Amino acid sequence: MLGNAEMVARLVLAGIMGSVIGFERERLLWAAGLRTHMLVCVGACLAMLVSAYGFADVLGQKNVTLDPSRVAAQVVSGIGFLGAGTILLRGEVVKGLTTAASLWAVAAIGLAVGGGLYVPGIAATILVVGILAGVKPIEERWRDRMRTRELHLTVKAGSLSIDTLQEVTGERSSRIRQFVVRPGEGEGLEVVTIAFVRLSQASVDDIARRLKENPAVVTIRSGPGA
Repeated sequence: MLGNAEMVARLVLAGIMGSVIGFERERLLWAAGLRTHMLVCVGACLAMLVSAYGFADVLGQKNVTLDPSRVAAQVVSGIGFLGAGTILLRGEVVKGLTTAASLWAVAAIGLAVGGGLYVPGIAATILVVGILAGVKPIEERWRDRMRTRELHLTVKAGSLSIDTLQEVTGERSSRIRQFVVRPGEGEGLEVVTIAFVRLSQASVDDIARRLKENPAVVTIRSGPGA
């Protein structure tokens, strides 16, 4: 049986570890921030302490057997309800999955600390913070590169063809995903929409500058269509 000082120390350590991860979420202004992560980690730690040591007074009685993992197991499944509350659906984009995953990880860290597994708990805290803070810039750069970018041109009718566009783009012509021509609002004008994939914004801007030099191009803008 652990002493009270050891139990309090584990609770405090769990709160510190939860705050380290929660601070990263708080920095991004997510609903589940510093206090939420601290509470989850401390609560999970307390559940582990109760699961492992809270029934010591009845274990000596006849015909009494207890599984110390049962309470801890309920934390793992129960944290899903709290995590679901951080997930938001905005249009077709789902937000909050990473925060929900961090809450689940924090609960596991709290269980580890409550069970006295200090080294795995600290290692998991470092890994989780590294994943949340360190991998995000790499993920954003990858998504930015894979994003579809569009150019919308108003040109004189029949002046811009796919062959002309390939001459302007050169080796980057393989990144053309879509080339759509439709009648414009003015007489003798056409609206051309060009979609590029796996092409940086700087490259798209360079292509736009080259197209603008064509006297048949009336207007040009980048961005999603109406």
